[in-house]
Amino acid sequence: MNDLLFTILTPLGFTVRTNRGYWQKIVSKHPDIEDRIDKIKNTLRDPIEVRESSRDEDILLFYGAKEKYWMVVVVRRLNGEGFIITAYRTDAIKEGRRVYGSGQGIL
Repeated sequence: MNDLLFTILTPLGFTVRTNRGYWQKIVSKHPDIEDRIDKIKNTLRDPIEVRESSRDEDILLFYGAKEKYWMVVVVRRLNGEGFIITAYRTDAIKEGRRVYGSGQGIL
């Protein structure tokens, strides 16, 4: 059984996917984003900024438009494809090398 929830093409040229079961694990830790699946998709499709993790170059943090908080979607990229590690709201953009910025294209 394929329980794929979505696959999104990012502006960095690779797709990010997640399945229903893994999404449930994420929202069990971050219940405030359970009804924000469209915001998660939009953050991946059209991020304000993307940063490389300061600890692991295969992990990217996608930041969506700030409302009260930034939406951040943490993605691991392996073999040209990505999958969501987690997603949450935050009040600050984390450290790490900026690899993409809105309106500026790939850096």
